[in-house]
Amino acid sequence: MSSPPPASTVIPSKLATAPAVMSAGMAGIAPITERRRWTILGLLCLAFIAAYFDRVNLSVVVADKGFVANFGLTPTEIGLLGSAFFWTYAPLQFVAGWTVDRFGAKRSLAIGFLVWSIFSAFSGLSVGLVSLFICRLLLGAGEAVVMPGGMRWIRFNFPEEKRGTAIGIYQAAAKVGPALGFPLASWLMVTAGWRPMFIIMGLGCLVWLIPWMALVRDDDRQLEAAQAKVSGRTGGIPFRQVMRSPVIWGTFIGTWAYQYFIYFCMTWMPTYLADQRGISLKSSSIYSGLTFLGMAVVAIIAGFAADRLIASGRDPVKVRKSFAIAGLLLASTELIGAFSSSLTVALTFAVISLSGLGLMTANYWALTQTLIPGGSVGRIVGLQNFVANLPGIVAPILTGWLKQTTGSYEAPMILIGVFLIAGVCAYLFLVRREYAPKWTTTPA
Repeated sequence: MSSPPPASTVIPSKLATAPAVMSAGMAGIAPITERRRWTILGLLCLAFIAAYFDRVNLSVVVADKGFVANFGLTPTEIGLLGSAFFWTYAPLQFVAGWTVDRFGAKRSLAIGFLVWSIFSAFSGLSVGLVSLFICRLLLGAGEAVVMPGGMRWIRFNFPEEKRGTAIGIYQAAAKVGPALGFPLASWLMVTAGWRPMFIIMGLGCLVWLIPWMALVRDDDRQLEAAQAKVSGRTGGIPFRQVMRSPVIWGTFIGTWAYQYFIYFCMTWMPTYLADQRGISLKSSSIYSGLTFLGMAVVAIIAGFAADRLIASGRDPVKVRKSFAIAGLLLASTELIGAFSSSLTVALTFAVISLSGLGLMTANYWALTQTLIPGGSVGRIVGLQNFVANLPGIVAPILTGWLKQTTGSYEAPMILIGVFLIAGVCAYLFLVRREYAPKWTTTPA
């Protein structure tokens, strides 16, 4: 019996080219229609948007000088609050990945959505720094499931040649969330106050659970088994194999660089624009939202473009790597705006840098699934997303400390540039097909 080809070999396989509907039919599961597939992807996007509503609303609150004075917050304490969400969200990624692999995406996402919505609303009842910090910790715990759950559902319901587009749309929702969340939270806070803002944004999204429970099947584990049978492979790549591969470490470095810049923009951009550039809270929130909207549009286009190139016969690893590297390079242009005395130049490059980073969004996630395939999608996504969210802890605190220590935003901006260039080097030299972990199991 011949051994299966290594994961790094690019050949048309049944798994890569057959739609999920084929695997579903083989498993005796009613095949999913195109309409239903894209409708459920839309629901996943709405969940991601709602999750980011509840992440960014704190950034709007702490940009208000009245709120900061009332709570007596220092820049370092603001950074600590901004990082609280990630103290639970990041370390729970592997647990969340195991959960969605074990219990499926449907129930895991439903329970997580309910938990994070409730504790987002509870933030409006906070009476001080400690209680608000605790609410943010619990919010992070609830949201830990959103990325592994969504990526697992996509993995088993979209074929390779459509997966970049699907992931691009899904990841774009994470940018639409801040794009809409910043101005919405600002408007609610100005018109109703910060306490009602938290409560409305937390509880208002619970209506999402109705269509999710009605439309989504709890069948992704059956689809996983069917696709493994079609591919001729059982089991997966052991985690010790994955962790020994330069691919995963290069991916970690690139992921860190990508997310560090994003979390700086999510937690400090409104304050930076207000303090350094003299823009009002309302204007800075709207502008921050627009930069994320630009990133969302680019992410969708880049995912679709990469899929078209791959469908035409181009090497998927080279295509997705090229998009990732281009995104990191464009993101580094933020330094041009940061060190310019012109407000116009600063705002222009704020848009170019964050929008340009959207070239990487879908492709670096899809590249991981290409180079490290297997059934344990939730756990691998959870591992990568754990690294992706460590900057959520570090970026707010480190930015606040550097700002308080140096008295300006120059040091935080330089550090962002260093990380982005490190990410480029990681994709160039470590994320390579020949370094991908190899299958060690035998055919079914």
